Amino acid sequence: MDDPNADTEWNDILRSKGILPPKDDEKDDRMEDAFVDMVKAREDRLNSLENKDLDELDELEDIEDDRILNEYRHKRMMEMHALAAKEKFGEVLDISKPDFIREVTEASKDCYVVVHLYKDYIPACKLMNRCLAELALQFKATKFVRIVSDQCIPNFPDHNVPAILIYGEGDIKANLAGAIQFGGMKMTAKSLRAVLSQYGAVPPEKVVDEDDKDKQPKKTIYQSRGTAALSSDEESEDDDRGYY
Repeated sequence: MDDPNADTEWNDILRSKGILPPKDDEKDDRMEDAFVDMVKAREDRLNSLENKDLDELDELEDIEDDRILNEYRHKRMMEMHALAAKEKFGEVLDISKPDFIREVTEASKDCYVVVHLYKDYIPACKLMNRCLAELALQFKATKFVRIVSDQCIPNFPDHNVPAILIYGEGDIKANLAGAIQFGGMKMTAKSLRAVLSQYGAVPPEKVVDEDDKDKQPKKTIYQSRGTAALSSDEESEDDDRGYY
């Protein structure tokens, strides 16, 4: 009887027909190919989950509860907990000269610190305080502080305030003096954010692509009329109250 493991043309034909089992090395190749396919499928699956939030992951879990989904959901939870641990500020803190090293230089080793040098009587400083308060509430992972300018730097000229110092990685990243570069008396939280984002203190504003705008749902004629009617009602109420 012929050896079924022999390397003959006849045995190759029988193997191709499935009559004889594959040789050991062929089995190894098939197992390796199957493993590669499995790894690729797993990577594709993880990539498909990358931009989904926790609610979307929960919906998928109702449909298909598997190890990959649970693993990725755990990863996203850890990321959210890590982000929440960093978002611990949310307001502009008043500091004094003795606090500076601890509250700014040392603190900037763990996060970005934005320092506002100000004088109370200068209108642009008051405007910047309002803008910074808005940004502090929006970007709680960044530390915002303020200090009277000549208390921080003796003889600091008033015409240079408001001024912004940006600290990160335990060192100063930027020294920005004068209101004009932030928009002067037309300064907004948006214009201030644009400047701060250049130095990494806050994330830049997202630019909406024109193609994405086209994908946004458009108001129907009923929604437009409803909005117009609501606006008219509000105007009537304002007139009744004497607001003009």
